[in-house]
Amino acid sequence: MTCGAQNPMPEAAAFRRPAAEIMDLSRMGSAHPTRLSFLRSLLRRVSQENWRFDRPVWSIDAKGVGRAVYRAIGPDRTYSLVAFAHDLPDEMRSDRVIATAWDATFTLFDGDPSAADLDRLAANVPLQEAGRVTARELTLSRANRSVRLFAHVVERLAAGLQPDDSEVDAVGYLMRTTAVYGAGKFGAADRHVIEHRPELGGPFQAEMLTVWLIRQFTVDIVEHLAALRGGALAVRLDPAIKQRLGVGNSTGLGMAPFLVRHPILLNNWMMAREEALARVRSLPAATAQTLHDFAAALAQARANAALWHSAHPIQIAKLADLRRDLALIAERLADWPQGERPWNLLWLWGAQALSLEGQEALLALMLEPHGALVDGLADCMTANEADGFAIIGAMRVAEVRAILAERYGWAQQIDFTLPENTARFWYVSEEKLEPRLGFRHSEEGSALEQPLCIARLAVALGQALEPLAPDQPIASLLLHQPEHRFMLRRLQIAATHPLAEVQANLIEQSILPIDLMRCKLAFFGASRFDPRSDKWVRISLFQGAAYPTDFSAAVQK
Repeated sequence: MTCGAQNPMPEAAAFRRPAAEIMDLSRMGSAHPTRLSFLRSLLRRVSQENWRFDRPVWSIDAKGVGRAVYRAIGPDRTYSLVAFAHDLPDEMRSDRVIATAWDATFTLFDGDPSAADLDRLAANVPLQEAGRVTARELTLSRANRSVRLFAHVVERLAAGLQPDDSEVDAVGYLMRTTAVYGAGKFGAADRHVIEHRPELGGPFQAEMLTVWLIRQFTVDIVEHLAALRGGALAVRLDPAIKQRLGVGNSTGLGMAPFLVRHPILLNNWMMAREEALARVRSLPAATAQTLHDFAAALAQARANAALWHSAHPIQIAKLADLRRDLALIAERLADWPQGERPWNLLWLWGAQALSLEGQEALLALMLEPHGALVDGLADCMTANEADGFAIIGAMRVAEVRAILAERYGWAQQIDFTLPENTARFWYVSEEKLEPRLGFRHSEEGSALEQPLCIARLAVALGQALEPLAPDQPIASLLLHQPEHRFMLRRLQIAATHPLAEVQANLIEQSILPIDLMRCKLAFFGASRFDPRSDKWVRISLFQGAAYPTDFSAAVQK
């Protein structure tokens, strides 16, 4: 893999791990953000291309109601976050997808909106799904205040004081988004509108830009309200405190099926990260600078782990593992590096000494000092999934069987006659058109099951092949049993994309959808992963990162 990457290293191939290890769901559910995460890619581009930012519209009253516009001015195009602030009664504030009102609503506008555009958006964006947006809008989003911290920060700044450190660190954000929609949802621009733009062609770049500009808005509005309340006594947020604030996100089960539904994209994400790790492991030595940067990244990770709390039993155990393992890594540094290929030796030690949580943290830490070696791999993380849609009907049965054995041998080990292995089913709710997970043996609705258990579909395809001759074209099967088209298409994708499948039974009784969600969120760049159940999680984005104001003095308060 060398697409768009600096310093390609063919020798790294020897250090790639098997798919069975990489695509294990428990390991994926322990993922940490890395420098290949999408928000990091965005910030690197903004810095390298000298983007400029300003705020041409700020019309927010003393109740925190009104509108604002933030412009991101790149070398070729301008994008504008249009924000609407609302006076939301406490009883209407909800993170659930069925909510109908929010503290703030947003859209990312393609270009520089006119007054007429702003009036049109004011009539529609606050309604979210119930409104109407156009192809000029790239994303649609909404957010709620973290009520306690938001009020605390306004009160303290108005009094000329900084917020209490413990309050800031306990929450970590002033607002949390409850959805950031893109790619054609609710009438917004389809993916093809932006996929060939360098600045937005990578995965979720429009969504990341939206959230980053929302982060600026959350700070601006608390400082604005504090200034109106406190007058000359009011102060602005201390820059060090401001940097510790991210944008929260509350997301539910709707995110979980994404990795299953996008096999080529998943493969490319995982391949880029694995190639990055293999490159670092293959290095013959560790330089003084990379050792310094690794130690700094480890110290930062330990500080973050100390502040990161969760009330969920599974995450409490994972946090304990993480803190212990980061301490073990620090102890290991006392007599490291030594030997040939020291980064590889460190990885092999971690594979034996650390939990999955610690191993995934070690992966992120090992990538951190090696930007020049791995950052170009971000160019490999997009996908044209239409390329995998056509089915090769001329493929012979023998070849299909061979691919099944190579790519789906793990699925053959699952006994789907056992009730516990078919205990759950995925469906889409009629009310909100969102994915849900039901109990097959006690709930209705399994007739509407979504094809997300790839393991069971692979087994069924294998059984359907049994009476067929090896040299028979697979089209002859599809002619009589077209229900296997979906699985055959995936199999033909997997033949050339070895990391396209999550190697797990996604309908077993003990399935944890939160593992799928954490993997995807780690690629986003999420931190402070805090599950509230096995289907609902809160995270933070851009915490510790720069603000648009750090790149341009043109955003005036």
